[in-house]
Amino acid sequence: MSVAKVIEIISSSKVSLDDAVTQGIAKASETITGIAGAWIQDQSVEVANGKVTMYKVTLKLTFVLKGD
Repeated sequence: MSVAKVIEIISSSKVSLDDAVTQGIAKASETITGIAGAWIQDQSVEVANGKVTMYKVTLKLTFVLKGD
């Protein structure tokens, strides 16, 4: 039997939404092992003077808990 846990993280990038996803998963992987999937729950952008200045994503990450 395996048990999975889901956590929520928020990541941002000045480059793109894809980069925000990639950077968020990479950073989470530094402390969480076994990330098996990610779901993009929400995405948004910050705008200043008519230009996008920041891309943000809210991710739900799934990872399997280690058992006995």
